[in-house]
Amino acid sequence: MKVAIVTDTHYGVKNDSMSFANYQNKFFYDVFLPHILENNITHVLHLGDLMDRRKYVNYMTAKNVEDNFVRPLMDAGVTVHMVAGNHDTYFKNTNDVNSLRQLYGNSRYDNFHSYWNDAVEIELDECKIMLCPWICAENASRIMQSIQDTDAQVLMGHFEIEGFEMHRGAVCEHGEHVNTFRKFDLVCSGHFHHKSTHGNINYLGAPYEMTWSDYDDPKGFHVFDTSDRSLEFVLNPNRMFHKIEYDDNGMTMEDIAELDTSLLTNTHIKVIVKNKDNPYIFDLFMDKLMQSGASDIKVIDDLVSLEGIDESDLIDEAQDTLTILNKYVATLEIKGGKDRVEKCLQDLYNEAINL
Repeated sequence: MKVAIVTDTHYGVKNDSMSFANYQNKFFYDVFLPHILENNITHVLHLGDLMDRRKYVNYMTAKNVEDNFVRPLMDAGVTVHMVAGNHDTYFKNTNDVNSLRQLYGNSRYDNFHSYWNDAVEIELDECKIMLCPWICAENASRIMQSIQDTDAQVLMGHFEIEGFEMHRGAVCEHGEHVNTFRKFDLVCSGHFHHKSTHGNINYLGAPYEMTWSDYDDPKGFHVFDTSDRSLEFVLNPNRMFHKIEYDDNGMTMEDIAELDTSLLTNTHIKVIVKNKDNPYIFDLFMDKLMQSGASDIKVIDDLVSLEGIDESDLIDEAQDTLTILNKYVATLEIKGGKDRVEKCLQDLYNEAINL
């Protein structure tokens, strides 16, 4: 039996941005749903963070989730099992108030099941799976006891496990120890948006890009085979973030006219200027990008500091804020080590990008 697993959909991301909502729906209708229908997949597991905001839900976002995620799956006869993630919960010390309960706690759909307080066991084609919601102060002892007592060999949930990358270059230094999960043959988790695997533990990653930290980081969903417990990764080819290197050395107006911008509509673009000798050509180039219908265009103009800088370093400087912060910390003279400062900056950065 094949089971589709998706996690960290974060509906309502970027202050309920419509361009991001359209991007999310494009993944669902162009990638996720067609694969399910073509392969006769009848069960979907969602491993947390259905919604992006912890405190409230925008009506338009709630309608988008219903119209473009939940109802199409229900209409297709797909059974959904979903656990609450940390972004689904209002409080940090209890999961009692959460988006799953408030939106779908009394669901009119018989084949939609959500879990937010305790670990549960389900059985799919004689494969027993334990599903765990976000672990908080109120449910921690019960869930840990359930993990200890279960005879299920497959565990799936929304975990924070130390030693895994939250996104590329940012390693989580707190959370559950990997030994907590060593009894299981397979562990699959949401929460961290970077896809990674160490031993029996698999962070499945987000299905699409949501911040610049996701740039050029493979996104998609997984298909779990209950017979051999294998995971197949299904790539989402759609991109939200694009980087374009600009160098007008030898560039002509014909080159700009032939520039393909068809994939840039509703996306975010960074133009990294390597050489700008012809202001007129540059203006034509920028006009072409503007006409693409991109949601956001930023120009990284490092002409004054290009000399003596390796090209890959320039790209990295324009790539993500956390790298810049960590490089700055590396230049500081701090008594007692720099690890605590880097961790503090990582926590602040992660909090900021999720606001």
